[in-house]
Amino acid sequence: MIFITVKFKVRPEYAEDWLTLVDPFTQATRKEPGNLWFDWSRSVDDPNEFVLVEAFRDGPAGEQHVKSDHFQTAMKAMPVALVERRRSSTSRSRVTTGREWASSRCRRAVDRPG
Repeated sequence: MIFITVKFKVRPEYAEDWLTLVDPFTQATRKEPGNLWFDWSRSVDDPNEFVLVEAFRDGPAGEQHVKSDHFQTAMKAMPVALVERRRSSTSRSRVTTGREWASSRCRRAVDRPG
């Protein structure tokens, strides 16, 4: 899984319309077969800052995303509304099922008695 967070500092005159501006991009990305989630949040401290939390099944799914027409269109449309965009973090991890997690926790408990 690839997990990404990005902070978008939006110009004040675009802040109220930001989610409408990015809605076509958001909806298209959510329909990608490798997309796990694509969610926006607005900062409680700064009404002009939005955080995008997104995840893709694997590297090829992430690569397909950045090569998509809707990604290219969004990258051309967004800059007019932005003060800055910062990638906060990107991480790759293996998705663990609930059963796998519980099993690993039980093994650790057995390995560390008392």
